[in-house]
Amino acid sequence: MRTDLREKIIQSSLLLFEKKGFHGVTVNEIVADVGTSKGGFYHHFTSKDELLYVIHDTFITYVLEKAMYAINMYESPTRKLRAIIKDFVKVFDIYKPHISVFYQESIYLKHEYEVIIKEKRDCFKKLIFHTIKEGQECGEFRKDLPVEITGMAILGMVNWTYKWYHPTGKNTIEEISEIFVELILHAIIAKEKWNHLTYNELSADRMNVSD
Repeated sequence: MRTDLREKIIQSSLLLFEKKGFHGVTVNEIVADVGTSKGGFYHHFTSKDELLYVIHDTFITYVLEKAMYAINMYESPTRKLRAIIKDFVKVFDIYKPHISVFYQESIYLKHEYEVIIKEKRDCFKKLIFHTIKEGQECGEFRKDLPVEITGMAILGMVNWTYKWYHPTGKNTIEEISEIFVELILHAIIAKEKWNHLTYNELSADRMNVSD
């Protein structure tokens, strides 16, 4: 159950974990920063370990749900992949603090939580692989590109965003997501198919609520 206190605990821990590290922060520090009690903390989280898991799970669940929505929403693999990429890029703006803590503190995840996170990450990866394969089979995407290498290239390219993206930078996250889409689709769409695609077909989902 989401409550204001739960969200305050998460936001406080994000700042503290990023500044002092997971093991450098105690539950006492978190509750003092939030202005609550240990009882308030343990009402929402069984432990500091579960809190770290929730931080990780929040943004991974977001991109996975957005990808599944795109796959169910569109018939064209091109539109599916476009929507998946756009939402994937946007997560680095929406959940920037969560992702910073993820890369900094993920080694401290307990095994049972790590298994759940890995399953979701693998599921997201498989959705991208499946979309690429589907695009090749229907003739929209180049068949000479190995599915796994293409998919991992997309994941690597977008994941690196956390290293250089700044909300106050020259380009908005929306502009960056469009650039990524253009780079990736120009690389993988079959030449004969590209000639038949119109601007409207490639960008028809821009008005969709997922944006």
